[in-house]
Amino acid sequence: MYSNDQIKQLQNQTLSLLSMANEDAALVLPDSISLLRELLRFHEYRYYVSNDPLISDYEYDLLFQTLLRTEKQYPDLITPDSPSMRVGSSLNQQFATLQHLVPMLSLDNSYEAADLIDFDRKVRELSGLTSLEYCIEPKFDGASISLIYENDLLVRATTRGDGVEGEDITNNIRQIRSIPLKAAFSRLGIRQIEIRGEIIMSKAAFARYNSLLATRNLPPLANPRNAASGSLRMKDPKEVAERNLDAFLYHISYYQLDGDGSLTDKPAGKYLQSHSGSLSLLWELGFRSPQKEKKVVTGIQPVIDYCLEFESKRDDLPYEIDGMVVKVNDIALQDQLGMTSHHPRWAIAFKFKARQATTHLRSVEFQVGRTGAITPVAKLDPVFLGGVTVSSISVHNEEYIREKDLKIGDSVLIERAGDVIPQIVKSLPELRNGTEKPIAFPKFCPVCKSPLFKEETEAVWRCINMECEAQVVEKMVHFVSKDAMDIKSFGEANVRKFYEMGLLKDIPGIYELDYHRIGQLEGFGKKSLQNLQEAIEASRHQPLNRLIFALGIRFVGETTAKTLANSVEHLLDFAKKSEEDLLQLEDVGVKVAHSIHEFFMNEQNLAMLRKLETLGLQLRNEKRDKVSGTALEGQTFLFTGTLNKLKRSEAEALAEKNGGQIVSGVSSKLNYLVVGEDAGSKLEKAKKINTVKIITEEEFLQLVGAGS
Repeated sequence: MYSNDQIKQLQNQTLSLLSMANEDAALVLPDSISLLRELLRFHEYRYYVSNDPLISDYEYDLLFQTLLRTEKQYPDLITPDSPSMRVGSSLNQQFATLQHLVPMLSLDNSYEAADLIDFDRKVRELSGLTSLEYCIEPKFDGASISLIYENDLLVRATTRGDGVEGEDITNNIRQIRSIPLKAAFSRLGIRQIEIRGEIIMSKAAFARYNSLLATRNLPPLANPRNAASGSLRMKDPKEVAERNLDAFLYHISYYQLDGDGSLTDKPAGKYLQSHSGSLSLLWELGFRSPQKEKKVVTGIQPVIDYCLEFESKRDDLPYEIDGMVVKVNDIALQDQLGMTSHHPRWAIAFKFKARQATTHLRSVEFQVGRTGAITPVAKLDPVFLGGVTVSSISVHNEEYIREKDLKIGDSVLIERAGDVIPQIVKSLPELRNGTEKPIAFPKFCPVCKSPLFKEETEAVWRCINMECEAQVVEKMVHFVSKDAMDIKSFGEANVRKFYEMGLLKDIPGIYELDYHRIGQLEGFGKKSLQNLQEAIEASRHQPLNRLIFALGIRFVGETTAKTLANSVEHLLDFAKKSEEDLLQLEDVGVKVAHSIHEFFMNEQNLAMLRKLETLGLQLRNEKRDKVSGTALEGQTFLFTGTLNKLKRSEAEALAEKNGGQIVSGVSSKLNYLVVGEDAGSKLEKAKKINTVKIITEEEFLQLVGAGS
């Protein structure tokens, strides 16, 4: 970005300014303020992008404080791209949702060399080429962002969100000094550009920040990725700045050129015809792109070799990565290959193998879930594994403990792959010294002391006392959760806090909270209290299927909850149904029918439901009334493979809106299997059942009257 002559000139100018700078009073003349800003940007680049600073932190601070004082003296001279704009001066009360210029799709994943070979085969078949050029770069383990620059200035930064829309985090992104507030895109003929990247926290910054938290008697952060991701939505930009986040920018998703003419007429043309060229463009404009880490090769075997090479040295890197990203290098070919509704066909992520570590099993705690299930949790000597400090791992049930031959005091091998929950691979009996002790499974509930019970066909011991405190709390936590009643601002922490304080004792109590008392608690200002109250009020109008799922009936997931909701006029109608009646419903087998019947035969549960209805919750199936008499009424649907026009959730909602029902598996009760790309076993199974109609996404859209 800077030539040797420019570097020498800027450094000399820096030393000249430093000679007069005084942190208490120094100002620069108004006509020198542009130079001061340029010098600060130069040193930000040397420190945060090149990792090769030319001045000390103290000297940088002297220059920065001089800028702040000068701009305070001459406020008319402040510009949007000034380094002072990184200083957050106020709290963000909320984050607006903004639409990306181009959807942010996920990448298809691979775990073995064979997956990469298959990816290469598909790309060659689609392109008609015998050999392809690929660009390989690290898969950074952080939080995805999208940046938009217009007329050289950073105007917007958003989170990935749902891929279509993200949250506006522009103020927080301004605190990250490896992201330029201004870049000379116009010099290359670009007026507007959208850039994708990853916010990370380096291993060193993570260690320093946790040390800082320790001095404040605060708990440490779990891992660098969570630290980076959590920072993006912090309300105070100053706290974001304190974490010393970094950013890699690795993809140009959209650009708009200045004036007339094509890309080849613009200086940017030599960069934007290949992915590797676009990384070079970003690097030369001052962004930290994976310019040094990238590699361009021809053919898939060199791709495999480079991925394995990087995997072998991942622990030596200054930041966390969890794999490599492989992209077709030619941009025109990328456009030709296109994308599914889920992922681009021209890129794939190669995920690194699970990381393993050895530690000691010190004890086992037994926890009680919302259905009364007793789950043993192994407490381990803390060990850092795959970006996470692991100290607790579920060991599932008594049979699992026996199969793994686990004992208190054992050395154990644990494993974690990517975002997968850590697990114990095996014990290491050859390292035992005779002091190890068997794990004794309790006979009584660790919370309420009631005798435990285990079905003959199950591996799980349960507490069957419905008034067990642990179950009561866990049921309320599930009830307010996102996929259930979706009571925002509530959350597990507040459920537990309100329960311990006596403000909440059961599910109906959620709708009878004493807001006056809550408003007197620390952390509940006027706005927080209003948000909580509004979220609770909104949940009264959730559809019946949401309420059924929120009740936490054993074996009843979201799909089964929809089936149940569509089968009755009123929720209490289930109190009149036998297990045989329930078995006639889609996806309801013997175990599920027994669990539902048992729930609605319990008078305590019925009393709770009646009270919820008096509190204004929706126990009547209004949705069913709305869709009755439609052409698809009573028809069952299942979607498989990748759809091109709709998300899976959108397709299911469209089917339901037109009277259809969603089922979870292929059986003789299925009417329509809607098949997208890369359909698997469900399609093969459906082909063997004559009554199942196999249709495409386009045929489905025509069926519901939404086809092109």
